[in-house]
Parts: sequence; C-alpha cells; structure tokens
Amino acid sequence: MAEVTLPAPHVATPARIAVTQRRWWSEVIIAVGVYAVYSAVRAMTVAGPDEAFTNATTVVGVQDVLGVNVELAWQRWALQSPDLVVGANWFYGVAYAVVTPATLIWLYRRHPDRYGLWRNTLAFGTLLALVGFALFPLMPPRLLDVHDLVGGWGFVDTLATHSAPWSFQSSAVTAVANPYAAMPSLHCGWALWVGAAIWSTTRSRPAKAFAVAYPLATLVTVVITGNHFVIDAVGALAVMGTGWVAALTVQRRRHPDGRGDVQLAATRSMARR
Repeated sequence: MAEVTLPAPHVATPARIAVTQRRWWSEVIIAVGVYAVYSAVRAMTVAGPDEAFTNATTVVGVQDVLGVNVELAWQRWALQSPDLVVGANWFYGVAYAVVTPATLIWLYRRHPDRYGLWRNTLAFGTLLALVGFALFPLMPPRLLDVHDLVGGWGFVDTLATHSAPWSFQSSAVTAVANPYAAMPSLHCGWALWVGAAIWSTTRSRPAKAFAVAYPLATLVTVVITGNHFVIDAVGALAVMGTGWVAALTVQRRRHPDGRGDVQLAATRSMARR
C-alpha cells in the first residue's frame, strides 16, 4: 500500500500569534487614517452660502414634486415635546460616534470572516461622500432662515435651542465643521452601514430588529433636529451602496477563491487556543 503523507497541521506558532495580536493596531491606524482624510477634505471643501442655499431650494423643489417635503412638519411635531427634542439632540450628537466603531469592533472580534468586506465598505462609502460635499454643497434646513431672512422657512436649530452634547454654534465646532456638507448625510450613511452589516451577519432576531430600527431612528433624528432633508438619506444610500460594490470587487479580485477573510478567521481561532 502506498504511503499517504498528510499535510502538516495548522499550528499557532508564537510568530503567527504575534502577527494576529498585532493586526488590530493596523486596523486602528487604517480607521484613524480614513477618518483623518475625510475630516480634512470635508473641512476644506467649503462653498459659499449662496451656492449652498441655491442647492437647498433645488432640493426643496425636487422633494415637492416627489411629495416628501416633510421636514418642517416633522420638526414642528417634535417641538411639541421638549424631552423628545433633547433625546433627538443627544442621539444625533452621540450615537454615530459610539454605534459605528462598536459595530466595527464587533465584526472584527466576532465575525472576522465578514470584517474585511464591511470595513472596506465603510471606508469607500465615507470617502465617496466627499465627492458629494464638493460637487453639491447643501445648506441644511436649520440655516435657511439665517441666510434668507425674509423667506420664513420656519426651521429651528434644535442643537442650539435645547440641551445637546454640542452645538454647531460653539467656536470649537465651527472651527472644524463644514456647515454645507449635508449631501449625502453620513449620519444616515453610517447608520445604513451598521444596519446592513448586522443584518447580513447575524441570525439573532433582536439584532436584526436593531439593524432596521437604528437607521430609521437616525433618519427621523437628522430631520427633526433640522440638519438634513429627507433626500440626503437617499444620497447616503447611494454612496454606501457604491462603497459596498467597490469593497466586494476588491475582495473578489484579491481573493478569487473567497478565502481571504476565512483564513484570517481561522488564524485568529488557532491563536486563541
């Protein structure tokens, strides 16, 4: 009988373990780098208020044709309950900064086989949003009455009028913020990313419920705080969808057999033993 030679078992050597343990540092560097580029370019692409206002009136006209000019009605409804507005302010100011990185960490720790695809989707979608900021500067509803004193738009900047973790009127925020980076809404974009990543990764019903509820809550929040038009969320869907296609294309070209992230997951599993 011919002798059969079995392949050597996959051993988690000290060197392999060291590489696996080091890799999270590289992920932090990537995340910080992408956000730094996004923040710097976003701050530099500041158009004039006249152009941003003109684009806002165009958006209002398009939404009027579509029958979705609901922003003022939603905000007036919310303003009847100060506690609701305060909750919306805090959700707007804090949730995206907590939930987005938490989801990224969850993917890295619990679902490494899906992590690469969704990390790249987030990165590509975020950077694609810069194109929208540059090509279509958009004045948010909260600034319409500030620019057009006789227009009688009726919107309120709730982050300035009610309790909030921060305000666009503070000097620290004004120094780094681009007031016309509203199309697409990255609050909505990142929330859609969270929802899609969780929905496609887990079978847990509570998690899937959160995956649906969180983007919807974000949409309502950005509208009633006066920071976005409804159509800005459509732009968010477009950039994140394009980001997902780009990430999927990169993954398939790098790993035609689909084993790239699976191998990483197996390495981490062995390293934990």
